[in-house]
Parts: sequence; structure tokens; C-alpha cells
Amino acid sequence: MSKKDAQPRRKQPQRTCVGCRTVQDKRNLIRIVRTPAEGVHVDLTGKMHGRGAYLHDQKACWEKGLKGSISKALRVQLTEEDRERLSAYMLELE
Repeated sequence: MSKKDAQPRRKQPQRTCVGCRTVQDKRNLIRIVRTPAEGVHVDLTGKMHGRGAYLHDQKACWEKGLKGSISKALRVQLTEEDRERLSAYMLELE
């Protein structure tokens, strides 16, 4: 048995959905990011710089998030442009 085989599996990072408040693996959630220059965006890569919040890919979570939990988690007041951008993405979800 080699050292490589004996190493334990890495733990997956956990994040909380700001819509329904359930904890899941980071990879199963969609990241919303607040950047100083560009405002609030959907971060599909999960690598953009800025403060982030996470949501499931379910419309119910997005609707709850847009009511206020996204702005609270990102510590910013969402502009109308930000809301339109996030709502457009939400409509693309199944």
C-alpha cells in the first residue's frame, strides 16, 4: 500500500444557501458575488474576487434571496440593475 492510497479523502467545503438556509457542498450551489467595480453578479466559475453568497439552483431559493437575504449576506443594497440581472438568471432555471 503506497502513501497515496493511505491518505484520507479531503472534506468538501460546505456553504449555506441564503434562500432556504440548508447546508450543502459548495459545488452544488451557485455563487453570487459582489465586486467593488461591477456590482452584484452570478459567478459560475466560483473564482471571482469579492464577497460571495450561495444559492441552490431552485427558483424558490432565488425568490427568497431576492427579497432580502442576498443583500444582507453581501452587505450591500441591491440596485435595480443588480435585481434585473439576478432575476434574468433565475428565469433561466428549471
